[in-house]
Amino acid sequence: MPVKKLNTTAHSAKLLPLNKMSLTQLKGVGPALAKKLANLNIFSPADLLFHLPFRYQDRTRLTPITALQPGRDVVIEGEILGSAIVFGRRRSLLVKIKDSSGIANLRFFHFSAAQKSNLADGKRIRCYGEARWGRSGVEMFHPEYKVLASGESFPANQRLTPVYPSTDGLQQNRLRNIIEQALALLNRSPDSLKELLPQDLLEDLHNSTLHEALNYVHHPPKDAELSALEAGTHPCQQRLVFEELLAHFLCLRRMRDRARKEKAAKLSASRSLIPALLQSLPFTLTAAQEKAFAEVSKDLASNVPMLRLLQGDVGSGKTMVAILAALQTVENAFQVAIMAPTEILAEQHFLNFMAMLEGSNIEVCFLSGKIKGNKRAETLALIASGQAGIIIGTHALFQDEVVFSQLGLLVIDEQHRFGVHQRLALLEKGQPHGLVPHQLVMTATPIPRTLMMSAYADLDYSVIDELPPGRTAVNTLLIADSRRDEVIARIREACAQGRQAYWVCTLIEESEALQCQAAEATYTNLQQQLAGLNVGLIHGRMKAAEKSQIMNQFKSGEIHLLVATTVIEVGVDVPNASLMIIENPERLGLAQLHQLRGRVGRGNTDSHCLLLYRKPLSELSQKRLTIMRSSNDGFYIAQKDLEIRGPGEVLGTRQTGLMNYRLADLSRDAHLQEDIHRWAGRIRESHPQIIDALIDRWLSVNQQYGTV
Repeated sequence: MPVKKLNTTAHSAKLLPLNKMSLTQLKGVGPALAKKLANLNIFSPADLLFHLPFRYQDRTRLTPITALQPGRDVVIEGEILGSAIVFGRRRSLLVKIKDSSGIANLRFFHFSAAQKSNLADGKRIRCYGEARWGRSGVEMFHPEYKVLASGESFPANQRLTPVYPSTDGLQQNRLRNIIEQALALLNRSPDSLKELLPQDLLEDLHNSTLHEALNYVHHPPKDAELSALEAGTHPCQQRLVFEELLAHFLCLRRMRDRARKEKAAKLSASRSLIPALLQSLPFTLTAAQEKAFAEVSKDLASNVPMLRLLQGDVGSGKTMVAILAALQTVENAFQVAIMAPTEILAEQHFLNFMAMLEGSNIEVCFLSGKIKGNKRAETLALIASGQAGIIIGTHALFQDEVVFSQLGLLVIDEQHRFGVHQRLALLEKGQPHGLVPHQLVMTATPIPRTLMMSAYADLDYSVIDELPPGRTAVNTLLIADSRRDEVIARIREACAQGRQAYWVCTLIEESEALQCQAAEATYTNLQQQLAGLNVGLIHGRMKAAEKSQIMNQFKSGEIHLLVATTVIEVGVDVPNASLMIIENPERLGLAQLHQLRGRVGRGNTDSHCLLLYRKPLSELSQKRLTIMRSSNDGFYIAQKDLEIRGPGEVLGTRQTGLMNYRLADLSRDAHLQEDIHRWAGRIRESHPQIIDALIDRWLSVNQQYGTV
């Protein structure tokens, strides 16, 4: 039996809550359209109301044809003087229209016979679109238009026109129509969409009501401040931004609360292993390392699962803190799993742990996808029996065949390579007797405080904000590509002095294949230009065994110059490497450039990073590269990167679970964070009943943190 469509103009005593209504109750919404809307996470009329415009068009005034300027979106109206099919590189329909000021042309590359017939001489037409330079002067290409009936007076729009995120096969006019219906339902029955925020919060922040905000952002008046709307800073937008960020924060906190209801092993402070290791070290820990480990150690000694992020600049000594945490765990007869995103980085950790724990009785083993056959079976047996105390590897550690005996601590390196959902999934590797492992996640990408407060609300965090003694600051230079021969001469000089160098190749496209091609071409050229030196090549498409072999040759000094893609961004320690060339640095984010630069400066020799750019540089690129040249402070650079590129890029494309914001921007809206934290605490204490409803309003089920 077909669903009866609602009459949105008729009066009704009361409607169902808009989040409980079916979309198919709206006029014009059938199963096919509902399926398209589902692609946008729209499942109810309430979801339509929270599907917010990302920009606006001003269609409130007519522009005389003589005032058309290329690049501007405008409304024009005139009489059709003629239409004809013209032939050039592409067939097109050219329509000539005239108003009292002049003549303009409309051009359609996709048209039908009916459309041509409808655009007949003498008819009046109103168009909206972007004016561009064309073959006949200023033209409009494929404008939206309405043919006016004889004598019809068509008033200009009285409101700015919203433009919404859409999907294939869903036109803006159709989307606007059904959102209009949802707004009509809301205004007819305000109780159908509840105000969830407490009244004292709204009064405290001088916020508008939810209904006022929604009506304004979907229907801004023609005198609205367009620049504020475009920037997302209008008070009505900020009212919705606050609620959205609050919902995300509460969702992360909810996930954290659930995790903390689990039980973990109590791992008491080390009495012998850690003191023995610290006494044997040729250096002392920095104050920042000591503080970070004290925080980690305290967490481990509790039966509440540790959920802690350890962040520090490149070379700040995070691995040392992880080793100490591992020793505290092993001394309590529990296992440690350490996971890295790449085999190269995992192998680096394995070698570091083996070197640090040489002479101890702790069994350290390595597991990755390349470990096969008998060796793999042997390693799996060591893990299952509990004989292996520390297990280091890639995501292969969490395959079903890997069974831990007593997993007490999970260390995840390079946190930005793993999303929050993946982090949660790893908890499933708990113990048969119901204990879950403590979690320590690490990143060498310093994260600005405002971003930390929003994106990592499910984690406590420790910061290592000082470098160990002896680390040399890297001298960064900007050099134009025209001086390439000088750069190559500098490499030869450095290698003649017994040093090694990196040459990093980048491309604009996020294409691993193209990056590899560029690296291979550069490798061939440098082999010819640096005859007598051993030049190596490493990129992401090489087999794991091949990459390991090349890296080992570079570490041993057999390879003088390593040509690489950004695959070397994380985790490769070669103290003898003192020179890095990054080609086309303007194509990378500041955080990534800083990570790459951190591959040198690990020894006692002065180190240099040459940013080999191509002219002309845009003003923005100049600004970014100047920041790199002027600072070695990863936290300062991360803040600047956030301001320039936004949170999604800074955190990495794999953090998609964190970036599903409809209106909020973590950089622009950083000023709201203190209030969000304050009010989240009050809501959790005094209004817990609204939390789930608030989360459900802003995050669909498949977007909510903690769903795997």
